[in-house]
Amino acid sequence: MRFTTPPRPLDITALFPQLAPLARTATRLHPRPGSPTVHDSSVGGPLRWPADEPWPYCDEPHDSRASPVVHSPDDVRLVRRVRAASAERLHLDPGAAQWTPEELDVLERIKAGRPWSDGPVPLLPVAQLYARDIPFPCPPDADLLQVLWCPFDHAEHASPKAALFWGSSATVTDVLDAPPEPPVIQSEHYLPEPCLFSPEQVTDFPNPLELDEELSDQLDDESRWETVDPALYSSYADDPQELYLTNLCHAPGWKTGGWTRWDPTDPVDRPCPECGTEEIPLLTIVSSEWDGAGVTWIAAEERPTPAQPVPGARDGNFTLIDIVGDHNLQLHACPADPSHPHIELIQ
Repeated sequence: MRFTTPPRPLDITALFPQLAPLARTATRLHPRPGSPTVHDSSVGGPLRWPADEPWPYCDEPHDSRASPVVHSPDDVRLVRRVRAASAERLHLDPGAAQWTPEELDVLERIKAGRPWSDGPVPLLPVAQLYARDIPFPCPPDADLLQVLWCPFDHAEHASPKAALFWGSSATVTDVLDAPPEPPVIQSEHYLPEPCLFSPEQVTDFPNPLELDEELSDQLDDESRWETVDPALYSSYADDPQELYLTNLCHAPGWKTGGWTRWDPTDPVDRPCPECGTEEIPLLTIVSSEWDGAGVTWIAAEERPTPAQPVPGARDGNFTLIDIVGDHNLQLHACPADPSHPHIELIQ
């Protein structure tokens, strides 16, 4: 199924023509649960990883005190299947028992957790993007981006640490069948639910914090918004920049390109660690596709009632990923050479 973003509630460039030159194209990815293969662009699916190439590991130390109870990826998958079975049963019969005795046994057994495991940790697949499906900057001779992460918090930003791998799909004819998995992971929210993408190009505008002072002041000027439909504007009358930020600025959700989201921090410079070129948004990994303040971004095909995510997720969270309490992990790449070291931002 294809998903499309509804037209914005108003043409912001008609009110503020100075924004028009600042528009950037972003690609919303609209991940939805599915059964991806190595040939698909996906979240949490199998990777087209060369059989003769070593699987990457994280060799950094991990603090067992941060999460005393840990589970294996298979434990997490089993719990999700139990939740899905319960949700389906209650959907068919609201009076049915939430859990069967067998399900309760499974949940109780897994609740106890697994022993903490020391040593290097195999990275988990997070996303695979083919350039034929999704536009994003690639190094020369590459058409494939694979994102993996260590499923434990790292000191830099108390979230999984990502690793980017670039490749040419044409050269990968022998694919690794059974990559290693971590014996345990710190949180079930660090194991992505397998999803397929429905890419859609949209227009992004800068966060208010990235606008010059003159344009920012104009956005704050209530008189400039008098022509806007009161039904849309009334709740934002005291803070018109909030209307711009939540409904007109940059698209939420998984996406490539576009503008950087800044919240809770102010904008910072992002010079490439190797050449100093200012890095640009490559891939945004999110905890949900929309929130209560930005319901105008819900896909047209899912209105008026948004599609239900998999059991255990919040509204708009189909991948079951949670980044530091509903934040985003934004991966930035060097436009001069995307193979240069990337920059990660939690916003």
